Amino acid sequence: MDSFEGAATLEWWANRSTCLAGFGVRVAVRVSGNDWTCEAVPDPPLAGEDQDSFGFLMALDPVFTLRFDDESLLHVNVAVAGRDGRLTLTAYRAEPGEPAGTRALPYTPVPTRSAGRSPGNL
Repeated sequence: MDSFEGAATLEWWANRSTCLAGFGVRVAVRVSGNDWTCEAVPDPPLAGEDQDSFGFLMALDPVFTLRFDDESLLHVNVAVAGRDGRLTLTAYRAEPGEPAGTRALPYTPVPTRSAGRSPGNL
């Protein structure tokens, strides 16, 4: 697979059991050799309170969980790529010496009752 375009959700988890927000996005992933790039656009576009919430969470920690429709997920760093709402996503990697237990370390979120199954890892 050289590319993927589709819907996903950016989730911001405060801890293993508390997802503070989820934002729908359209992603475009391009793979080249061992590298990949990903752009995302909020879908629907963020406005008002959602835009404020997203900005607040980005300021706290730009590490989000990118969840796909098949329940697979990937921890990503999110950066604003332009005034038009475009985002650049890169794979999250723990820094050497980062203390265990920080919010951004990979974890398995607890699924909601409506999901009825555990999320898989990408």
